[in-house]
Amino acid sequence: MFCDLVGSTALSTRLDPEELQDLIRAFQDRCAGAISRFDGYIARYMGDGMLVYFGFPRAHEDDPERAVRAGLDLVSAVAELNRDDGARRGAELAVRVGIATGTVVVGDIVGEGAAAESTVVGETPNLAARLQGVAQPNQVVVSSSTRDLVAGRFEFEDLGVQKLKGLSESAKAWHVLSETDRHGPRATDSAEPAENVMPLIGRQEELGLLLRAWETSKEGRGQAVLVNGEPGIGKSRLLDALRERVRDEDY
Repeated sequence: MFCDLVGSTALSTRLDPEELQDLIRAFQDRCAGAISRFDGYIARYMGDGMLVYFGFPRAHEDDPERAVRAGLDLVSAVAELNRDDGARRGAELAVRVGIATGTVVVGDIVGEGAAAESTVVGETPNLAARLQGVAQPNQVVVSSSTRDLVAGRFEFEDLGVQKLKGLSESAKAWHVLSETDRHGPRATDSAEPAENVMPLIGRQEELGLLLRAWETSKEGRGQAVLVNGEPGIGKSRLLDALRERVRDEDY
């Protein structure tokens, strides 16, 4: 995720430097609170913006969803900041958020002290930065890969194919409008299984194995199954499918 404060250059011409510093610090604090609620990691502060990772250093099954929820929370947090602080200073703040999902290589620590950070190599951070540039004030814009992973949990507006500076190919962009009414618990809510609206695709063999183990267990021969794999490949969705199939049985 990339996010930044809109119009800070214009604010610098109207506000005292110390007032502007206080406002940016308040913005960053609100953003940090929203990001931490979904276990995101702020990798770098860049003036009035920030680079955020979801999935590193801690991975979760639902990191793309966490990132989108955090992005929507950033927009709400800035609206609150306007009511609490912006109005008093005569400033109307807005934020732009870009999110992309993909594979990256996390390398060595570069820099020293407060400037130290892990290098992340891959197209994904560049795509997120360019999508942030596409976003209008108080918009969250995501890549097609992110949209595909969270479809059914959010409403989107198709922004069409965008020619993004520095990228060899055009990319489709999606504006996140809101959460749907069908989503399960938020990332910070109950640990009860979430209602999953995504269809189960390409896991018939694995589901069959689980169902056979279930039938064998009912016959009196207990079974243990290890479901293993990297975050995001659908382990929780597979178990939800098993629960759906045996929901009406006494277990």
